[in-house]
Amino acid sequence: MVERLARGPASVSELARPFEMALPSVVQHLAVLEGAGIVSSTKVGRVRTYQLATVALAPAAEWISHQRLPAERRLDRLGALLTTSTKEPTT
Repeated sequence: MVERLARGPASVSELARPFEMALPSVVQHLAVLEGAGIVSSTKVGRVRTYQLATVALAPAAEWISHQRLPAERRLDRLGALLTTSTKEPTT
């Protein structure tokens, strides 16, 4: 649902469409996301529309960016080790 909302606002029925879930279950899931500040909603008549609260995702994006370089370095070392290990003759 979050992936879908990254493309723009959507109604509950639009968000529920790809899932084999009852509509109340989808609403409950969206309520959890809204409570966490990940999405926000507006209601016009009987239609509730959700949108991604991009500001709420900024701390997660910042944390991921801080983890990226150390993770890439570890993977580079692992790749070098595996390359070296496969080139050495076995005794």
